[in-house]
Amino acid sequence: MRHFEERLNELRLRLLEMGGLVESAVHLSVQALIEANVELARRVLADEPRINELEIQNDDLATGLLALEQPVASDLRFITAAIKINNNLERMGDKAANIAERSIALASEPAVTSLVDVARLGRLVEPMVHQALDAFVRRDSALARSVLSSDDAVDDMRNRISAEVVHRLEMDARNARPWLDLLFVSRSLERIGDHATNIAEDVVFMVDGVDVRHGHAVPAR
Repeated sequence: MRHFEERLNELRLRLLEMGGLVESAVHLSVQALIEANVELARRVLADEPRINELEIQNDDLATGLLALEQPVASDLRFITAAIKINNNLERMGDKAANIAERSIALASEPAVTSLVDVARLGRLVEPMVHQALDAFVRRDSALARSVLSSDDAVDDMRNRISAEVVHRLEMDARNARPWLDLLFVSRSLERIGDHATNIAEDVVFMVDGVDVRHGHAVPAR
């Protein structure tokens, strides 16, 4: 039993390390875009291999615990949630790296970046990431549920940005590349928000044993 608890704690700590790297990557990628800071963008790209490495390690550890220890009740819910959180964190890291790459391309187009309020979308998404991870650390289902209620605002803001970009493209079709890059960035930020929502849903399941995906509230079987 002691060995099992040690392995569970190891999984928890590895997820926390990964979560910290991902949260930093999201923040720096948005900051790199806003400030046209290529160095910050490169820091995000440099950290991505560690995030990928942790995803593989966490997956191996979690699946090993399921196969060898046959956990039940809350431990089983934790491991199940950890596997899904691990996957969502890796995807968030990928999206942050994508934003960083676009930030490098857009660094020479500061006037274009300033015309579309991607920074505001970033300010909506970053707290979702932080709160979802904080809810996991504190096993706080109420905080996790608050993340779920933020998703609509992100979707609305992304739709407004898309409409603005389309309008700008119609006015300046010859300079399409930076506008398409901004459209890609807004989509990546929206997806990061979606992954934060997924993590929050996993935390609710882990703590309360209730599946709240797709707006449902179904007790775990």
